[in-house]
Amino acid sequence: MEDVLEVYKRPYDPCRPVICVDETSRQLLADTRPAQAPQPKRAARHDYEYRRCGTANLFMVFEPLVGWRQVPVTERRTKQDWARLIRDLLDGRYAGAEKVVLVQDNLNTHTLGSLYETFPPAQARRLAAKLELHYTPKHGSWLNMAEIEFSALNRALSARLPGTAALAQAVHAWESDRNRASLHVNWRFTTADARIKLNRLYPSIEP
Repeated sequence: MEDVLEVYKRPYDPCRPVICVDETSRQLLADTRPAQAPQPKRAARHDYEYRRCGTANLFMVFEPLVGWRQVPVTERRTKQDWARLIRDLLDGRYAGAEKVVLVQDNLNTHTLGSLYETFPPAQARRLAAKLELHYTPKHGSWLNMAEIEFSALNRALSARLPGTAALAQAVHAWESDRNRASLHVNWRFTTADARIKLNRLYPSIEP
């Protein structure tokens, strides 16, 4: 926990950008009957029955000090999906960075080994050398600022979305609006706060 909080104290450095990554699944739902169009003073009406159309995965990539986020939609969240996400970031938006400081939870796909299981050794090593990894503790995913963005996204995705194309379109619209507004996160929880408010989580040391 303290390691992640120290990362959040760092000033903005374009050569070593701090990004938070997380993922979640989204159930795809379709209406069983056409919705009734909205009328004056009445919203559109949907039948309570729906049809399940599987699930999709959403990655959240968030650079809090810049107010930029990207939300790729994938069918799964395997090691290869994570590795390709990291490659696209390092070779795309962050190609000019010396290191990318990556905050994420300790899911077993979030490792440098995933790069080696996806790409040839030379490419995997090149990508790994450009990463500085920081993991949130077990049961401490709330320390990942990407979760704040997911909370905002979930409120925006209230409609039923029947497939990955519709989901990706809705997510892209949300992403574009927030990036246009350059919405940041003003993180205020510090190590000093943690040592007071979460004192029970620290080991007891007898004098």
